[in-house]
Amino acid sequence: MSAYDVAIVGAGPAGSTAAYRLARAGARVLLVDKATFPRDKPCGGGVTGRAARLMPFSIDPVVEDRVTGMELRLRYGRSLRRSAREPIAFMTQRRRLDHFLLERASEAGAEVREGVWVTDVRPDGVAVDGADVAARVVLAADGCNGRAARALGLAGDLVHCVALEGNVPRRAVRSERYRGCMVCEVAAVPGGYGWIFPKADHVNVGVYGWRSQGPRLREHLERLCREHGIDPAAVEELRGYRLPMRRADVHVAVGTAAVLGDAAGLVDPFSGDGMYEAVLSAKLAAEAALDVLHGRARGLEPYEAAVVRWIAPLTAAGWSAKAAFDRFPRATFALSRLPLTWHVLEKLLLGRVSSPGEAHGLEQAVVRAIYALARRAGTGGFETACPSLADAAGRL
Repeated sequence: MSAYDVAIVGAGPAGSTAAYRLARAGARVLLVDKATFPRDKPCGGGVTGRAARLMPFSIDPVVEDRVTGMELRLRYGRSLRRSAREPIAFMTQRRRLDHFLLERASEAGAEVREGVWVTDVRPDGVAVDGADVAARVVLAADGCNGRAARALGLAGDLVHCVALEGNVPRRAVRSERYRGCMVCEVAAVPGGYGWIFPKADHVNVGVYGWRSQGPRLREHLERLCREHGIDPAAVEELRGYRLPMRRADVHVAVGTAAVLGDAAGLVDPFSGDGMYEAVLSAKLAAEAALDVLHGRARGLEPYEAAVVRWIAPLTAAGWSAKAAFDRFPRATFALSRLPLTWHVLEKLLLGRVSSPGEAHGLEQAVVRAIYALARRAGTGGFETACPSLADAAGRL
């Protein structure tokens, strides 16, 4: 039986960056994935500035557009545009990004096995293509449709929203109109929004909302396209997917096993973005794993505590924004138009604050106003999905 310090199931952003950090620290790491890279994955392909800064290396080789502008519109009506002095997001494609991250993990010393089938996952090892592999630490990062978290009894019953996205080639859209800017049509879909993201030779279009909107996503996407002068028939590579969101009362670690990224439901409820949470959870899990390997801790429970400390406040803020826009879209959009609100959002996207609750002075007053609307909303998927997070948001 082969043995490793750490076995990681899933080579997406969370799994690969965790493998890189651990291998660079001298751990014997096995990274496995059922896919053969490069492979595509449904995703808008945006990496926020804070996520890029948290990466243990530059992602410049796979960046296709640097976004400094954001255009927000309320249900295809009133709009506003804001600009930042530095990129708030970097546009890429998951086919390119994930392959790039996997290569960095391999170069760091992690053993990578692609196109394999993991038939068993337990706190002391995994079974890969029928062969048992022992590991002192096991990390599950196999995404929202993976089975590793369930096998470990972690993550529990997640809340799911849904999205539908596709690509429009440059010839079918005025791509220069979106260069350096991401467009968000807020409240265009119940529980979500529509987006247009710039890429090198196309734009990515998508819609996101409550799970109940699944049967209507195609209709929502067609309207997004028509409102922006795009022929819906020009959309290629159309893909639908689920976005998992963690309930406050479920565990992400037990003994020497833990779940990361989407597998742990660490997706922002408002934006549907999980890239920052994936990279941050990888960093937190790698630190906890090294403590176990060096005898400073017996298990990965400190990782779960770190998730509660660093990610739960962001999740609470996301549920608040989602509830406020869902129930009171006009009032919330009016608050969003304030320059102070943009200052808070810009700091958040750039990683200068870890959550909106860190805002000060008048900026904090705007954040509190949005939280107040969320509390008035009462239901709509906010308190019912994550009651303790709703309480946390109310205390901010």
